[in-house]
Amino acid sequence: MLEAMNRDDITEQVVVARLQKGLSWQDLAEAIDRPVVWTTSALLGQHPLPVRAAEIVVDKLGLDAAAVPVLAAVPLRGGLSSPVPTDPTIYRFYEAVQVYGPAIKELIHEQFGDGIMSAINMSVDVQKKPHPGGDRVVVTFDGKFLPYEWVRADGDDRGD
Repeated sequence: MLEAMNRDDITEQVVVARLQKGLSWQDLAEAIDRPVVWTTSALLGQHPLPVRAAEIVVDKLGLDAAAVPVLAAVPLRGGLSSPVPTDPTIYRFYEAVQVYGPAIKELIHEQFGDGIMSAINMSVDVQKKPHPGGDRVVVTFDGKFLPYEWVRADGDDRGD
């Protein structure tokens, strides 16, 4: 009987196979014609891959074909192993949001109105920027603004 594959197992297989084959995340992104940050996030379990893209990745990494439907399935997103991340790189983002989050929120409301920046309709980019004091990491979150809207249960959107 074939043992069912789960997302965590496949993520581990992807990471190991990528390293064993000497492939970068950029190589895999180019193979499926997707942005590198999105591809990396998808292969780490945060987005479903289109079936054809999953087939390409499985072939390129030499994984079992049973990984395709798991890679293509809608994942449980956003799960970290602890409420406060302990990995130093991820923790620094947590720290930055604690320090700058309220200011960013205020500036979004001041410039756009009452609403949020979407993480569903978003692109993310990571760039290396040379600097005399040491290379800089530039992370760009480009999310659609979604205004809060009040709609009554009867469909009347007058907000009263």
